[in-house]
Amino acid sequence: MSTPTLAPAPPAASAGTTPGDRLTIGPIRLDVPVVLAPMAGITNTAFRRLCREFGAGLYVSEMITSRALVERNESTMRLIMHHPSETPRSIQLYGVDPGTMAAAARILVEEDRTDHIDMNFGCPVPKVTKKGGGAALPWKLDLFREIVESVVDAAGDIPVTVKMRKGIDTDHLTYLEAAKAAEGAGVSAIALHARTAADFYSGHADWSAIARLKETITSIPVLGNGDIWSGEDALRMVDETGCDGVVVGRGCLGRPWLFGDLAAAFRVRAGELGAAEADALRAAPSLGDVARTLRRHTELLVEFFGDEGHACRDIRKHIAWYLKGYPAGHEVRAALSTVTSLAQMEEILATLDWNEPYPGADAEGPRGRAGSPKNPSLPDRWLESRTLESAGRVDLAAAELTHSGG
Repeated sequence: MSTPTLAPAPPAASAGTTPGDRLTIGPIRLDVPVVLAPMAGITNTAFRRLCREFGAGLYVSEMITSRALVERNESTMRLIMHHPSETPRSIQLYGVDPGTMAAAARILVEEDRTDHIDMNFGCPVPKVTKKGGGAALPWKLDLFREIVESVVDAAGDIPVTVKMRKGIDTDHLTYLEAAKAAEGAGVSAIALHARTAADFYSGHADWSAIARLKETITSIPVLGNGDIWSGEDALRMVDETGCDGVVVGRGCLGRPWLFGDLAAAFRVRAGELGAAEADALRAAPSLGDVARTLRRHTELLVEFFGDEGHACRDIRKHIAWYLKGYPAGHEVRAALSTVTSLAQMEEILATLDWNEPYPGADAEGPRGRAGSPKNPSLPDRWLESRTLESAGRVDLAAAELTHSGG
């Protein structure tokens, strides 16, 4: 089975000259202002390593629940592991209790497990918001501020950032007040997914909110998240909002080479690459390229899990994303969705026409979950006050479930 390769990522860049070309988060200086968004069940070390092979930026772990980390849950301890090639190391923490969040941050710092801590205040999953966590939590501004302050203090010299949504719904926006509180608490950057919890992942992200946030927060970088499907989208977001960098989530599902496209786009903007050079670097993977990358992803999962069967079960959810737009056929897709070993995967992939060219727009654009707007699930009387008051910490603790969010 031959192994075609995609175009390599552009070489590391020298100092840029245009806003949006570089991103500095505390002591961390990135060659391109691109961040991989945490996605539960997706952004483990295997996927992060794969994305790094194509591009540059900051690659954040999947969401880590602070209580599980403090209790040293076995699977959680595996999730915070980084491969030696991963630098800088970045971990996202989620929690609702200031003390537990601070304790989790101290573990990461004192045991030298990370170079950057991000905090999740954007999860829209009903099981989390109905207990007051995720995107619901910034409504209680006193609790939000206390959590952020406690983690910044516990992290010491390690930079801390915050990722949030616009708010609960259009009538209960929280992002500007929460961002001011986070800036005052000493965070190093703020990322905004420009949707509300009610929006879930539906419709189009409201990039004008990112622009308003950038106008409001002036002392630290502001990052934009939502509907980045291509390098052109990233540049357009920076141009339209003035944000200092972009956070990419669903756009890279089944397309880890997107990070190479993003790097090329920002290096054209910085004057380090010509447009023709960037076009030559832009990924246009043949079906053979996709097959090779899919197998590479699985090999990295085997290394991560230490179990070939587990890795093959995990890769199944990526199959439809990788093959989006390609003429792979129902039988091949069905076979890959039940693959149990690398040898079996190779046999299936060998039946494809590896010379089938890149299908263009059919393989691009939105992917992953979208759905429709939802009425946010919230604790009783949650919206009656912006302070915690009678909403006890015991009730909030039930929000510490492992869900993706942002």
